[in-house]
Amino acid sequence: MMMRSRQVSVIGGSECTPAEKMLAEEVGRLLAQAGVGVVCGGRGGVMEAACRGAQAFGGLTVGILPGETLADGNDHLSVALPTGMGEARNVIVVRAGEAVIAIGGGLGTLSEIAHALRLKKPVVSLGSWQASSPRGENLPLSRAATAAQAVALALGDQG
Repeated sequence: MMMRSRQVSVIGGSECTPAEKMLAEEVGRLLAQAGVGVVCGGRGGVMEAACRGAQAFGGLTVGILPGETLADGNDHLSVALPTGMGEARNVIVVRAGEAVIAIGGGLGTLSEIAHALRLKKPVVSLGSWQASSPRGENLPLSRAATAAQAVALALGDQG
C-alpha cells in the first residue's frame, strides 16, 4: 500500500522581504521535519523559500505552476505541475493542502486566502492579511507570531 504525505499549502508573494523569506524557509523546514509536504504556487519569493527550507530537510515540495512549462518553477520543487491556468491555479494550491499558511503577500495571496476560507480550510496568517466581513465580523484566520506557531496551528496542535 502506498503512503501519502500530509500537505500544507504555503502562500505568499513571488517577491518578498528578507524577513518573510526567512519565515517561509523556517516554515518549510518545520513542515518537512514533521513529515508534511509543502504545496505552493511554485515560483519565487515566499514559495521558493518555503520549498528551499523543506527540501533541505528531505521534504516533499509541490509547485502548482501558473504557466505551461516546468521551467516556470523554482529550483527547489520535488514535483512541478504546469497548469497553463494563470491565477486560476490559486484554487488548486489551497485545495491541495489540509491547511494554509499565508506569509506576507499581495492581492494574489488575499485571493488564495478567500478561496481557502470558502473551502473551509484552516488559514494561518504569519505577517499576512487579516480580514473582516462587511458587517465587521472577523473571518476565521488564525494569527501566528512565529514560524513554529504557524506550523503548529496549521497542523492542529493548539498546545
